[in-house]
Amino acid sequence: MSLNETPSANRIHISFFGMRNAGKSSLVNAVTGQNLSIVSPIAGTTTDPVKKAMELLPLGPVVITDTPGLDDEGDLGNLRVKKAKEVLAFTDIAILAVDAQKGLSELDTMLAASFKEKKIPYLTVFTKADLVKNRTFDANSIYVSSKTGEGINELKEKTASLAAKKTESKKIVADILSENDIAVLVVPIDSSAPKGRLILPQQQTIRDLLDGSCITVVCKETCLAKTLESLGKKPKIVITDSQVFDYVSKITPKDIFLTSFSILFARFKGDLPALVKGAKKLEHLKDGDKILISEGCTHHRQCEDIGTVKIPSWIEKFTGKKFDFSFTSGGEFPDSLKDYSLVVHCGGCMLNEKEMKSRIAHAEAEGVPIVNYGVLIAHMHGILERSLEPFKGETV
Repeated sequence: MSLNETPSANRIHISFFGMRNAGKSSLVNAVTGQNLSIVSPIAGTTTDPVKKAMELLPLGPVVITDTPGLDDEGDLGNLRVKKAKEVLAFTDIAILAVDAQKGLSELDTMLAASFKEKKIPYLTVFTKADLVKNRTFDANSIYVSSKTGEGINELKEKTASLAAKKTESKKIVADILSENDIAVLVVPIDSSAPKGRLILPQQQTIRDLLDGSCITVVCKETCLAKTLESLGKKPKIVITDSQVFDYVSKITPKDIFLTSFSILFARFKGDLPALVKGAKKLEHLKDGDKILISEGCTHHRQCEDIGTVKIPSWIEKFTGKKFDFSFTSGGEFPDSLKDYSLVVHCGGCMLNEKEMKSRIAHAEAEGVPIVNYGVLIAHMHGILERSLEPFKGETV
């Protein structure tokens, strides 16, 4: 990804759903102006979700996903349908493609109900409009023809209108600071740090602070004491990488707010109160309990990887117990969590808000506590309450 590109996690995710041969893939190609999806009269041509990050006027940066037909058949077809339904977890806006000649099917109606249940804004798009004369309209539907171009621009405008409601200006941390407040960001540079660049949460936090006209100072943890000493004005907040939370907390004076990038992102795109509640379940775990550690991205794991090595070690040291750990990464997240006593998730910088909140809601629905790395680490070091002070009134 170019440094100038909007990260996929920050793009509006627009997903196209429908039955086989509803004209879904042709619609995707017409909307994007690209041959993004293979088009064929053979039912079931789209076999897996096809995802593409792009600029789409008048919306701006988006991720478009074309999904397999939800009426696919057989064992393989059932797997394709399962994959299509998994797309709902990260969908911000849904487009339900319906063949105008056939009208809404029972599956279409059920799918629309799923959108409503998951609070996903959606449009019902009747395709192949050039082949029908009788049309029934409502505020949530539109007729289009991928062949003639009828309704395509109107569809983009309607989608952009829904997107505008989803992109209200959320802040990572600048909303709790004032103009010209100083924020010190502590960024360890060790073997796990990417060469020549900062990781995404650090980049995004810096940009958020700059947008808020805050003064941003970045240093390594070993330089923090000198940095604080050299500043002519006391910083309002110190934001640290979770791995050095304990070290940084001992150096940062009590009258300066202290938190972590991971806690900021729990607030920004997750559910901070739910994750705080999950951290407090740690003391109630029993020997042999199963713990799922899940990361939203896939990366090269090193010998001291935080997810597979450090977190398990810290948990067992903190509790004095032994646990059965399982690990998932990327788009992989279990359908059922009922075998687990705790889910520990990364900060979710590579997941969009919809998917991160979907995973948290999934755990809560099954009665399984969930916490993210930063909240968990702060709790184990006895500094969770301090790290939540900047957000008083937002947490439990």
